[in-house]
Amino acid sequence: MEVKWLGHASWKIKAGGKVIYIDPYEGDYGEKADLILSTHHHDDHCKPEKVKQAMGPGTVIVAPPECGKKLGVAVKTLRPGEKATFGDVTVEAVEAYNYKRFRSPGNPFHPRGVGVGYLVKAEGKTVYHAGDTDFIEEMRKLKGIDLALMPSGGTYTMDAPEAAEATIAVNPKQAAPMHIWDTDPAEYKKRVEAGCSTKVRIIKPGETIQL
Repeated sequence: MEVKWLGHASWKIKAGGKVIYIDPYEGDYGEKADLILSTHHHDDHCKPEKVKQAMGPGTVIVAPPECGKKLGVAVKTLRPGEKATFGDVTVEAVEAYNYKRFRSPGNPFHPRGVGVGYLVKAEGKTVYHAGDTDFIEEMRKLKGIDLALMPSGGTYTMDAPEAAEATIAVNPKQAAPMHIWDTDPAEYKKRVEAGCSTKVRIIKPGETIQL
């Protein structure tokens, strides 16, 4: 399994004979997708121009309903706990939401039920893309993660200390920070590796992690 960071929360996975993009926004989408996964409808996770670049004749888009409306195309929606299999690749949606970060009083940036995270399973490996979320209790139930992709930039998602706490709870074999804005991921790495055996990979856009 090859996992490439395209920037921000955008990733490209090649596994199980499939090309998979997650949260198309930054990076290059010249290679046509078999699967496109969007965690929620915000533009930096579901950019219509990037989705169109990635789409081929047989591309399947897995996304929440609001993202489908935005794109104007049919999507397959997975609710948390639901799975779908595409050849040798299985995708499962998991919870992702804010409970402590608000646009206005009582109005979280990412309300529960609007967005999701994803588990992508192929070739005996599991990648967890957390989506835009706070550190939520549901994360503690995740097991057997080979690579966790964790937002750590704060404001709309976990900041570095929270992302580290969440990563320690998930205890993946490896983890990579994303959605970092202008923050220093070194703090995240230091906190995670002080608290568990997870190896933190700080990579640049365009670089790849092999699993």
